[in-house]
Amino acid sequence: MHSTPKIVPLGDSAALVRFGDEIEPAVNRRVHALANLLEASPPAGIIETVPAYATLLVHYDPFVISFTQVRDFLRGKLSQAEETVARKPRQLQVPVRYGGEYGVDLESVARLLHLQVEDVIRLHSERTYTVYMMGFTPGFPYLGKLDDALVTPRLETPRTRVPAGTVAIAGSQTGIYSVDSPGGWNLIGWTPLKLFDPHSETPFLFSPGDEVKFIAEQ
Repeated sequence: MHSTPKIVPLGDSAALVRFGDEIEPAVNRRVHALANLLEASPPAGIIETVPAYATLLVHYDPFVISFTQVRDFLRGKLSQAEETVARKPRQLQVPVRYGGEYGVDLESVARLLHLQVEDVIRLHSERTYTVYMMGFTPGFPYLGKLDDALVTPRLETPRTRVPAGTVAIAGSQTGIYSVDSPGGWNLIGWTPLKLFDPHSETPFLFSPGDEVKFIAEQ
């Protein structure tokens, strides 16, 4: 039984829809179901929606629509959104070359966690991850959750450049750098897949709700 989401004001031009307090696939699917519904048919005054793990932030123009009107509109859409949650997620495989030039933190992660390098690779690649949200850079997927044995703090000093395709972990999350960018996550491997193509009709490889399996390559 799903709990009823809470809708609260955030400042004078945003509403926060809170579906829960935990990082759970079922909760996240409800977030994106509502976000997709609003994106498909936004009312006048709704400017932008920002989905996260368990919340949806709705920015609106207070000169066009009031918080009360936004809240009532969202309440009306929630039941409709729940009907789309049962959509079967896409399942994607990501080939990964662990370690080496692009996985420069693999050995230090193993030492920090008191594991063998082979154990880190096994624990990272044996689990199926959910794409909880996109962000940071275009096409960057936030994937969770890691096995508890792999929970690792971010680097104290972020790198100024991490190559596109680099697979990394931080906290209880794993992700893939979609473009060359700065980054403070622990780098454990690299995939040849292109996550972001601005010239494509579908520029992002991943979408929220997708299920991802990493495949270790020799």
